[in-house]
Amino acid sequence: MNAIKETIFNKYIDYLQAERNVSAYTVRNYTNDLLEFFDFVREKGIESLKGVDKQTLRGYLARLMEKGYAKSSIARKLSAVRSFYRYLMREEMVSASPAATTVSPRLDRRLPSFLTVDEARRLVESPDLTQPQGQRDRALLELLYASGLRVSELVNMNVDQVNLATNEIRVWGKGAKERIVLIGVPAARALTEYIDGGRRQLLGGKKNSALFVNRYGARLLARRVQKILTKYAHSIHKKVHPHVLRHTFATHLLDGGADLKVVQELLGHADLSSTQIYTHVTQSRARKIYLAAHPMAKGDAASSE
Repeated sequence: MNAIKETIFNKYIDYLQAERNVSAYTVRNYTNDLLEFFDFVREKGIESLKGVDKQTLRGYLARLMEKGYAKSSIARKLSAVRSFYRYLMREEMVSASPAATTVSPRLDRRLPSFLTVDEARRLVESPDLTQPQGQRDRALLELLYASGLRVSELVNMNVDQVNLATNEIRVWGKGAKERIVLIGVPAARALTEYIDGGRRQLLGGKKNSALFVNRYGARLLARRVQKILTKYAHSIHKKVHPHVLRHTFATHLLDGGADLKVVQELLGHADLSSTQIYTHVTQSRARKIYLAAHPMAKGDAASSE
């Protein structure tokens, strides 16, 4: 299996990056997942990819369950193996995939967490606008909440993608798919103040096309965005990560009566089913409000007449 790691595997990673244009995050996950799979195959004494069958794969999934991996992690690892074998079939290195008919673990569907309108307002208003980093952070928070951007889309964004005349931003999402996202007046105002003020101060005369930069004038990284969110989340006493603001964006749009297809387009979801989870969130909220507010909702109210 060492030869697989050094030759076929490296070609597969090149294929992911060059032809499928997947993110660095996905490449890292697939690399780790496949190396773990190769270790299992080698442990079983299997010397070639053609020697891996459905039984081998079932044994691998059972091993992952024994190790206590979450169902979502197991499903992702199976997806990595499935993608790898699709590539092998395409290159005619194998004639069939052992993963083709292997069923992923049934995932427990968890409703995404989100902020209330008041929590979102308090979060985005937390930064100190007298400081350049505070102006940057305000613009960053406003933009995440106003647009539903993924953190990767945010940190890879350049200034020329922002059109403040029309309050539109051009974004390249997963698979380099282009879409236009809209922003409201508060986000546009915060971006204008940051670009004209705080960003210039942070750059200090340096040239950089990145929209969001750090105190050294370099492009802001995703892990720094998380630290920024953690810092200001203290104001609402909640744990907040970038996807929480993406969830909040979608939930508040649907609460306001937005069409599901419109929300799908704004989020950049390829499949409508990915967006439909937010309808469950709004239905869940409606149910809680109904049960709390309606006098007959619990069925235990007695007539006073």
